[in-house]
Amino acid sequence: MEKSNILMKQLWVFLFPFASLFLNCQAEEKKEKFRSKPNIIYILADDLGYGDIGVYGQEKIETPNLDELASNGMVFTQHYSGAPVCAPARYMLLTGKHSGHSYIRGNDEWKERGNVWDYREMIIDSTLEGQRPIPLNTILFPQLLQKEGYTTGMIGKWGLGAPHTKSIPTKMGFDFFFGYNCQRQAHTYYPVHLYKNENRVHLNNDTIPPNTKLAKGADPYDPKSYTKYMLNEYAPDLMFKEMISFISENKQNPFFLYWATPIPHNALQAPQNWIDYYKEKFGEEEPYLGQNGYFPHQNPRAAYAAMISYLDENIGKLIKYLKDENLYDNTIILFSSDNGVTYSGGTDGEYFNSSGKFGESYGRGKGFVYEGGIRVPMIATWNKKIKPGSVTNHISAHYDVMPTLLELINYDNIPETDGISFLPTLLDKKEQNVHNFLYWEFPEYGGQVAIRMGDWKVIRRNLKRSDEKPTLELYNLSLDPEELNNVANHHSDIIHIASDIFDKEHIKSEIERFRINSIENGLLSSEQ
Repeated sequence: MEKSNILMKQLWVFLFPFASLFLNCQAEEKKEKFRSKPNIIYILADDLGYGDIGVYGQEKIETPNLDELASNGMVFTQHYSGAPVCAPARYMLLTGKHSGHSYIRGNDEWKERGNVWDYREMIIDSTLEGQRPIPLNTILFPQLLQKEGYTTGMIGKWGLGAPHTKSIPTKMGFDFFFGYNCQRQAHTYYPVHLYKNENRVHLNNDTIPPNTKLAKGADPYDPKSYTKYMLNEYAPDLMFKEMISFISENKQNPFFLYWATPIPHNALQAPQNWIDYYKEKFGEEEPYLGQNGYFPHQNPRAAYAAMISYLDENIGKLIKYLKDENLYDNTIILFSSDNGVTYSGGTDGEYFNSSGKFGESYGRGKGFVYEGGIRVPMIATWNKKIKPGSVTNHISAHYDVMPTLLELINYDNIPETDGISFLPTLLDKKEQNVHNFLYWEFPEYGGQVAIRMGDWKVIRRNLKRSDEKPTLELYNLSLDPEELNNVANHHSDIIHIASDIFDKEHIKSEIERFRINSIENGLLSSEQ
């Protein structure tokens, strides 16, 4: 027995170097596999209209860096948000689900906790911050990227789970988070605090609640009347610094960065150098006095343009950093917006033609399922992989991003989603699958449903209103992209195809406030 043990020990001593070498080789092979994967940066602007950047037709606001990004990559002309407002659009992006299957289908401020709209109280009591949490079993694609060796970071606005819940970025697939947990607190760019991972970072800013009007008797034409709205630490500056630090610390291995910038969502607050630039360019304008929410501003048009050009400037700085660090060639960059342009807070979408031909006024932009509310810009760049200067009419949506990125990294067993990978389009392959339909179910702004089938688009509005009759609308987007000519009375066959799609795709919401009860029995079940 003793002799046998001695022989085994001798054998182990002999074999150990080979076993160790084998294991080390396997580890190195695994590391090399990870290192070969591309870095991924997804940039999501907030309330940026389809026509707010140069490559999409903007003539007043200057966006040279985004335009260059487009010239070096691909522009999507028919890309859609999953929803016309913030939180559900972000949920659908990260989960790959359309709104008929989504847990979050609208903005939900979780009012059962108390007066969540009291800004000062929310600062004192962190349990009033944030939005309704999403279920713990929800699969977000950053979690799957982590499994493939990616370090994941999020910078910007979350809005999918309050502090003190298990639905915060660092528990839902992100190794690092810096920004606003609560979308209500993102209504000022000079907040009292931001979050770094799970902790508050207190800033050198005063507490100026959104919707604070000019002081009584203040002169709206005197710049001094507005000084209290421009404080010390500008949140987007801090976010950009943290973003570069995240990349710097994780550049040796593949990383995923989700930059959910709050710009250009109201309030109108921008760096003064950019405001001055556009003041000179636009000339005199009437002050915005705060009558439509957020904060007053002496030069509202200049401020809105300044916010977008500031974002564009930072995108240019990001690209330069990636190039300087030899990261650019192995990084795919996607840029989009969460929904259409807003109508509030002094934003003048009609002056800028922010939605292009789709319309910017209330009822046509943010909050509505017309094209101006849900069609968004999308630019994709990957040096030497995506053809420079290319344009695609491929119909796609936010919920396509998940399967696209998972196919990009060769992820095994991609979870079932409502999306279709548009990677073949990005890489100029011929085998691109297409959507039979796109689907929107939105319980806010009166209750709305929309279904796009090829060039046809069915819309139903006023489904939760008692003062207005529900609409039944049908548009041919190839002939009528502005959605001005309702032809529902002439194409009952198309309406019934949409009704069948609704019956198959609609699942009753788990959350009462997201239900549209009038159509629980079908798209056409309410009064026409």
